[in-house]
Amino acid sequence: MDNMLLGMQVSTEGKIYEALERSHRLGCNTMQIFSRNPQRWRDHFIESADIREFQYRQGKFKIKPFFIHVPYLINLASPNPSLYQASIEAYIEDVLEAEALGADYIVTHMGSHKETSEEEGIKRFTAALNTILSKTKNTSVGILLENTSGSGSWLGYEFSHHKAIIGGLQDKERVALCLDTAHAYSAGYDIASKDGLERTLTEIDNLVGIRLLKLIHLNDSRDKLSSYRDRHEHIGKGNIGLEGMRMIINHPQLKDLPFILETPKKTEDDDLMNLNTVRRLRRA
Repeated sequence: MDNMLLGMQVSTEGKIYEALERSHRLGCNTMQIFSRNPQRWRDHFIESADIREFQYRQGKFKIKPFFIHVPYLINLASPNPSLYQASIEAYIEDVLEAEALGADYIVTHMGSHKETSEEEGIKRFTAALNTILSKTKNTSVGILLENTSGSGSWLGYEFSHHKAIIGGLQDKERVALCLDTAHAYSAGYDIASKDGLERTLTEIDNLVGIRLLKLIHLNDSRDKLSSYRDRHEHIGKGNIGLEGMRMIINHPQLKDLPFILETPKKTEDDDLMNLNTVRRLRRA
């Protein structure tokens, strides 16, 4: 097998640096984590000794690049003033902590506009991101805008949303894209077919530039094309299927990017099963 960058969304249960041990045991060379509880607001910062140990083990296991996913509570498109302001402040703290940990990128969903319009949500998200980028301008952490499945009032199910947001940024240098395969498929991008995958990549290139694609969230979809539902499935066992996954993993424009799996897991065996499927498809 070549030097594929392959990793998982891994648990930080216990100490945060234990995530690196879990990744290493699975044979991964990249990974994604939540640096804190994704369902709650921050109640503490990571201790400096734990940050030092994290940096040491990251170097030891050579797990890079390394991604942090923002918590689910953050909503930079919210019309609720208090939630909106709290989200901006929490995001700034998360970027600064990500910098201390040595993360390469923070991955973010693009928020929910709730009962307002997509246009208004995009304006709020863009303004929030401008504030965050300005307040963290001395950090090197990049921000990846992840596409969504389009369920409810979530932004980001069309790449025109990414174009509008990036176009409104005062400082674009640190902002790029994460492509989630399950979300794209659910949102109507037929990446399970050769023509559909090419059309999707051409659309990304035309709207924002394929060079901005920095990460693939490699997930199969439990739901059908254009279902607008967000349910991940094991690699090859969903509606994208083994052949669709094989095309994505080996595509010339994608194959050198980091691939992070966010597949279902009841046990660690599920992670190994999915990773091994990807490794087989890569060789095939």
